[in-house]
Amino acid sequence: MKTLNFVIFFGIFFTIYGLINYYIFIRGLHAIPQNSSIRIYYIILFLILSLSYIAGRLLERVWLSPVSDVLIWTGSFWLGAMLYFIIALLFIDILRLVNHFITIFPSFIIANVAHTKQFIAYSITLFVLIIVLIGSINANSPRIKTLNLTIPKKVQSVKSLNIVAASDIHLGTIIGKHRFDNIVSKINSLHPDIVLLAGDIVDEDVTSVIDDNIGESLKNIKSKFGVFAVTGNHEYIGGVEQSCRFMTKNGINVIRDSSVFINDIVYLVGREDRTINRFTDRRRKTLEELMTSVNINYPVILMDHQPIGLDEAVENKIDLQISGHTHNGQLWPLNFIAEAIYEISWGYKKIDDTQFYISCGVGTWGPPIRTGNRPEIVNIILEFE
Repeated sequence: MKTLNFVIFFGIFFTIYGLINYYIFIRGLHAIPQNSSIRIYYIILFLILSLSYIAGRLLERVWLSPVSDVLIWTGSFWLGAMLYFIIALLFIDILRLVNHFITIFPSFIIANVAHTKQFIAYSITLFVLIIVLIGSINANSPRIKTLNLTIPKKVQSVKSLNIVAASDIHLGTIIGKHRFDNIVSKINSLHPDIVLLAGDIVDEDVTSVIDDNIGESLKNIKSKFGVFAVTGNHEYIGGVEQSCRFMTKNGINVIRDSSVFINDIVYLVGREDRTINRFTDRRRKTLEELMTSVNINYPVILMDHQPIGLDEAVENKIDLQISGHTHNGQLWPLNFIAEAIYEISWGYKKIDDTQFYISCGVGTWGPPIRTGNRPEIVNIILEFE
């Protein structure tokens, strides 16, 4: 059954991917005169762009190399460009459809159709390049998001806790050592008491992360009481046991369907990602099961990668839940889809006595660009009464 689901999923994915690329390709080809020598170069370039991501991901599994890196980088940028090409082309085609019934185009547009097609093609390409450039710069400029929260519970030893949380780093070919070192530097500059990594620390196959010596960067994260992580769906996609061994080896405490009591201050509960049943024969424990070993007289923080079923946290008296996963769509206008799917797609919300913060993440998945939001490291100053 799992194999069948896998085949169906990728069958649908490749069909949609192929249709979108064909639509962009054919619309671009129509803008090039039939007798132009540019057509053959356009066809070759388009084939390289549209196939490079898939080819790179397949190649890295058998030969991790500069060739696979170049293919993945090229294809990743194309994934982002695809979105904005399709938006621009659909907009133009909607205008053409309207003009078919009601004339809205001025005469100078329809006077020379071939020239108009070329002008629109160049304009759209320039528009997409600018968007991709701005989005790439934004993706490499994480901000510090500061929250001041209060949990109405007394803790004898301290009055507050300085928490730094980061989710969806997606370490791998795109988020390499240099970029992650910048993230680590920002985390350390906040002098955290604890650091919480809310899933998708590793993108897919951990091999590229190991080869890039990112383990040393993980070891460089400084905090008073330790660095704690939970699994995300990408840890399972790439091989959860290998990813968790890698993190543990490099100083990260991975909490997998269990809880820890940190320095007699706060309970930290970590859940396995909800995709566990898709990739293994195991199921994740219910939150009720996990809470049997937790004293709720103390503050309780839950890390659960995907912000689904928030009522479960409320029912089990969780004080603060930290999640990620959504990226809040990462690319505008996909944020509207994310907001329709998740009760909280990004940001803070309080439901009864439970506080939630869903991070848009500090890394990127797929396109190394962000246009829907700015990546963030979350600094939570948690005070106790």
